[in-house]
Amino acid sequence: GPTRKMPSTASAMDFFQLFVPDNVLKNMVVQTNMYAKKYQERFGSDDTWIDVTLTEMKAFLGYMISTSIHHCESVLSIWSSGFYSNKSIALIMTQSRFEKILKYFHIVAFRSSQTTHGLYKIQPFLDSLQNGFDSAFRPSQAQVLHEPLIDEDPVFIATCTERELRKRKKRKFSLWVRQCSSTGFICQIYVHLKEGSGADGLDALKNKPQLHSMVAKSLCQNASGKNYIIFTGPSITSLNLFEEFEKQEIYCCGLLSARKSDCTGLPPSMLSNPDTPQPRGQYRIRMKGNMSLICWYNKGHFRFLTNAYSPVQQGVIIKRKSGEIPCPLAVEAFAAHLSYICKYDDKYSKYFISHKPNKTWQQVFWFAISIAINNAYILYKMSEAYHVTRYSRAQFGERLVKELLGLEDTSPSH
Repeated sequence: GPTRKMPSTASAMDFFQLFVPDNVLKNMVVQTNMYAKKYQERFGSDDTWIDVTLTEMKAFLGYMISTSIHHCESVLSIWSSGFYSNKSIALIMTQSRFEKILKYFHIVAFRSSQTTHGLYKIQPFLDSLQNGFDSAFRPSQAQVLHEPLIDEDPVFIATCTERELRKRKKRKFSLWVRQCSSTGFICQIYVHLKEGSGADGLDALKNKPQLHSMVAKSLCQNASGKNYIIFTGPSITSLNLFEEFEKQEIYCCGLLSARKSDCTGLPPSMLSNPDTPQPRGQYRIRMKGNMSLICWYNKGHFRFLTNAYSPVQQGVIIKRKSGEIPCPLAVEAFAAHLSYICKYDDKYSKYFISHKPNKTWQQVFWFAISIAINNAYILYKMSEAYHVTRYSRAQFGERLVKELLGLEDTSPSH
């Protein structure tokens, strides 16, 4: 749960600023003004540009965040006369001023000579966000490594051409998270760029097991010695990785797939299906030290690799039609934690910011801001402020937008 007690009068902005404090916003102001100056020195002066202020930067973020609640084709719809116009917030800033800030918006204006990382323009922000996640929340023992579901804007999909849709799907990065499976709080983000010739570039992508192992190690670099149980999907699950994690006192439970997983070191007899059909709930076990390989049958063979649960402990899967199906405890735990993450995706993925810029670093930035707001809402639900005024996720987002735009008193009791 939360590491600090927030007062019952805490506003949506207070929770958001646990992860994106004023000093981070002030840095955005400085870097945006520096970039605007550099851009105009190179391409000619812009008489209409005035240096952006902290108040304007908050309003700029507020407009962008509003697209996560009222999904529209473009953030510029706010100033239109159409269905997605929003007169109540459009008066805070003119459309031309907003477009100017959008044109020059930067988090790192200048590239240092030592920088080779593709995300150098956003790395300081990601580091600051990670520090906020680490200091504001203590996760439960059970956590999940996965790629979160990022909903595409339904309005865009309904109105775009097939060519635009194909172009939209080719994102140049993948986003992985380590997530607390009892609250949904995202503890760590890892961004993998799909371009480049480095160790994490296209060459690594061709070797999928090696790539996913690298992703898992990056996500768990702060988890050693804490006795966490990490649940993984088929792409990450491997004997070598789990044994490496065990040395760091990180325990694992993962679903195996002969097609997607790295099956090095696993007995082939457990990876092939028996010829004779088996009754539901039957399972076989092979062990190596603390590691168990479980082959469980339920309308198909499911294989699990774990060192977190004893294979002899019994569990049960409850199905609506077939009732209770016996299984090892590891299978029951895996199903429970994965189903929670599916519920999280269903509830929160629709609140990702709709704005889709062309620049990769900006795409990552808006995804990271969306995750920060979801995390802020999870902390809000665990605080005393939630018992004063119970906002839904959409209402929390609306409050945050109004507070960023300076439209409301930040006290939730109003």
